[in-house]
Amino acid sequence: MFKHLLTLIWNKKKQNLLMIAEVLISFLVIFALSTLIVFYYLNYRKPLGLEYENVWVVSYSNPLKTENGDSLKLFYKDLLNTVEALPQVKKTGFCSNNIPFYQNTWSGSLKGNGKEINNVDNYWVDENYQDVLHVKLISGRWFTKDDVLAKQKPILINQKLEKELFGKQSALGKLVDEGNRKIIGVVEDVKAKGDYSTPKVSMYMKVDTGSWHFIQRLLVKVSPNADAAFEGRLYKTIAGMMKNSNLEIEHLVDKRKSINYFSLVPMIVSLIVAVFLIINVALGLFGVLWYNINKRRGEIGLRRAIGATGKSVSSQLVSESMILATLSLVIGTFFAIQFPLLDVFDLPKEVYLIALVLSILFIYLLVFICSLYPGKQAAAIYPAVALHEE
Repeated sequence: MFKHLLTLIWNKKKQNLLMIAEVLISFLVIFALSTLIVFYYLNYRKPLGLEYENVWVVSYSNPLKTENGDSLKLFYKDLLNTVEALPQVKKTGFCSNNIPFYQNTWSGSLKGNGKEINNVDNYWVDENYQDVLHVKLISGRWFTKDDVLAKQKPILINQKLEKELFGKQSALGKLVDEGNRKIIGVVEDVKAKGDYSTPKVSMYMKVDTGSWHFIQRLLVKVSPNADAAFEGRLYKTIAGMMKNSNLEIEHLVDKRKSINYFSLVPMIVSLIVAVFLIINVALGLFGVLWYNINKRRGEIGLRRAIGATGKSVSSQLVSESMILATLSLVIGTFFAIQFPLLDVFDLPKEVYLIALVLSILFIYLLVFICSLYPGKQAAAIYPAVALHEE
């Protein structure tokens, strides 16, 4: 039976070429879309790495007209104590502009263990940063006030950077950057660009006298019942101490929603394009199969006349469609597997493999559904009428 179907397909290869091309193009588009969806889904399932609820971000600029780092340090210390004295404030901490869920980035390189890792996200934070965002420590410790006296500058790195630098070895106590920095802790990977993003290699450095000049963010952990009235009070308190600054208070909850929407835009656009393509392909398959039935009415009528049942005729047409889909998928799979083999977009191989399986199943389902109705119509052809027309 299978050999007979292949013979029929080969005899009508010119007619079937259009269907093979349509299915192939559909498969490649569905594979690209599936890869994007699987990538986002697997990222979404990973832990966020921090707690963002009830955390407000105070942005400011130009608080003091001075270049003296010690004066800035004393000023910020007074500001921290004043804000923490407010009744609905739990904890506060200073950090650089590249706060999680913000578009700002600050990257550099890190040398260690004979390697140099580029595009490392650099975060300048104080000793309160962990208490505000609850970044999880995997090993080691967080910064303390005594770290300013250390001979080598203490840093923390995330798990991803530890793995790239030292493999399965522990990074604790290791000296990096030619012995100028010492790793005192390893933290859990943080998805800084939203739930659907991939954690990047990251390094945390303690705010010191030389870095107060570019620190322009204050994180404020507030009580769950903090409302707009308290936000106004917080604004007035800080504005009273920073008379020359432009102040803005934002909520990390809102920033997370915004960056998640921004991340989903490529997938939504791709999904819309794919839906239109699938509709066109489905209509094309209907048209091709319908045309084939009309061209083969004599053949179908003859088969019915010599005893073939309507079910067998319908099964033959559906089987032919599935074989044509298989030929298209073989070609499409050849191109699809090049992506993980060549590591084209630097995605995990499991993303491509899952997307490949989902795309194959989707195409088979699409072709099966599109061929059911034409197959049913072919089964309803009366032998006498078809032979008479022929």
